[in-house]
Formats: sequence, structure tokens, C-alpha cells
Amino acid sequence: MYAVFDVKPSDGPKIDEALKDDLVSRQSIAIREGAALGFPDLGRLVLIEGSDSALARAAELFRGFAAKLEGPRAEAVYQAFRAQEDDVASGVGLIFG
Repeated sequence: MYAVFDVKPSDGPKIDEALKDDLVSRQSIAIREGAALGFPDLGRLVLIEGSDSALARAAELFRGFAAKLEGPRAEAVYQAFRAQEDDVASGVGLIFG
């Protein structure tokens, strides 16, 4: 399970505060700029992968300052995160392989 949140650049510092939560902080978390993933219309993107209860807690914490992406838009952003991580893993393999 995963959730993707779009945070405006001006609200960037609030991300760190939300991620201090004990339950949420123990999940897999990735943060990227929307433009870097091919989404120039989005701000800072926060991907959280984990349990249903942790994702529900994250949704509560991000509610006041972020938009939770849903449906095809969330899936497209998720796939962009995965593709970027795969590219990095391939590069490391070429260097140390």
C-alpha cells in the first residue's frame, strides 16, 4: 500500500514535522520534486509505502497542507518514483558490478 502527497514549496518545512510521527516515520518514505519526476505542475512529492494504519495516520498529518493524489494521477507518480529508483539501482550496478 502507498500514498502520494503533493506539497506546495512554501509548505515544505511542514513535511519534516509530519514525518516525525512515530508510526509514519517507520514506513518507507521518498521525497522528490515534481519537476524531477516529470510533473512540473506538482510541488514536492512525498511517497509513503507501508501499512494501512500508517497511511491513514499520514493522511491525517498531511491533511492541512498537502493534497493526497488519487487514482491514475497517483499511480503515474508512483510509477515515476519506481522508475527513478530502478535507474539509480542500475547505475550503481554498472559502477560496482
